[in-house]
Amino acid sequence: MDLTFSEQDQAFQQEVQDWLSQAWPQEMRDKQARSALGKLSKEDLVSWQKRLAEKGWAATNWPKEHGGAAFTPTQNYIFDLERARVGAPGVVPFGITMVAPVIMKFGTDDQKANFLPKILNSDIWFCQGYSEPGSGSDLASLKTKAEDMGDHYVVNGVKTWTTMAQYADWMFCLVRTSNEDIRQLGISFILIDMNTPGISVKPIVTLDTPAEGYQEINMVYFEDVKVPKENLVGEQGKGWTCAKYLLEFERGNAYSPALKGAMNHLREAAKASVDGSGQPYSESSEFRRQFNDTEVQIAAMEYTELRILGALAAGQNVGPESSMLKTRGTELQQAVTELAMDIAGNYAAPLDQSTPAAGDNFQAVGPDFANGTAQEYFNTRKVSIYAGSNEIQRNIMSKLVLGL
Repeated sequence: MDLTFSEQDQAFQQEVQDWLSQAWPQEMRDKQARSALGKLSKEDLVSWQKRLAEKGWAATNWPKEHGGAAFTPTQNYIFDLERARVGAPGVVPFGITMVAPVIMKFGTDDQKANFLPKILNSDIWFCQGYSEPGSGSDLASLKTKAEDMGDHYVVNGVKTWTTMAQYADWMFCLVRTSNEDIRQLGISFILIDMNTPGISVKPIVTLDTPAEGYQEINMVYFEDVKVPKENLVGEQGKGWTCAKYLLEFERGNAYSPALKGAMNHLREAAKASVDGSGQPYSESSEFRRQFNDTEVQIAAMEYTELRILGALAAGQNVGPESSMLKTRGTELQQAVTELAMDIAGNYAAPLDQSTPAAGDNFQAVGPDFANGTAQEYFNTRKVSIYAGSNEIQRNIMSKLVLGL
């Protein structure tokens, strides 16, 4: 396996580095560093995504006919690697990465013309209406109902764990349009304007939610919500096909670039923080053992991703590898946050602590790197559950690889 980038890819890497040095200025890096969990406001994210769109790099996987960058798998990897190096965020995935490919494949010409340009330029934001109370990994058991009224549907039900629903203009939503012996056959995929009467959004307060500031997930309630028939994507009752197609994009990201960036950050933090005996964590044999073990596993992950990139570049399809990467990548995300908690110690405790900006009249508690450590640790517990829990992914691998 040849792990070196081609001259063309090396030139692209230099272009990305040069552009990021201007497009992601130190001011934004400092602002992100002061924020617990490194979260930025909607306004900041929209500004960043519009900057990406101006460059033509907002939709890296979209075809050029729809305004996408049409990056090769290797270019995608390089772009993620360089973004992670400077701490620049990716795009909020629900519009550009998730629902847009579904609209491209299953949507009408009017839906493509109406939604895709607005999604690309971050003029509208989507949230995802999949999970429901009592219906998580068993998504086909969903109960939110859309009654066919001729030219529109009337939607009643509840969605949960809805990330950024409080900011969203639209939701892509799985609803039950009929009851069939095979549950998947009665599900449809529709687009819902979040300003429609009858929709209410209520926050879910989690352990990583500060007293004030960033809040991530929500309950969304639908009470006699009218949705025009023209917002149906694909055929009625065939929404499960759209849902499965979307999950290919939800699970399709490389993990090693962000993991390597996080480990570089922890390496510096370990030098600056001391353990209970007064020695830097970087000199603790037990911490070094855990750190080195995690770093070796991330390196193995990186080489696996590069091997898969090579296969994709050669026109091969990825099968159970996507489940393997999702499982291993999320486990390593959690392992990195556990190392961070070890280093931060008691300084991770103030959940609503953010480091001060210039001119603020208060002192930070503990070192800067400890800011948001506990929030990140708690938040990362979810990654082995969403997009199909790791238990589900192992079932997929056992079936496709071992024939069980």
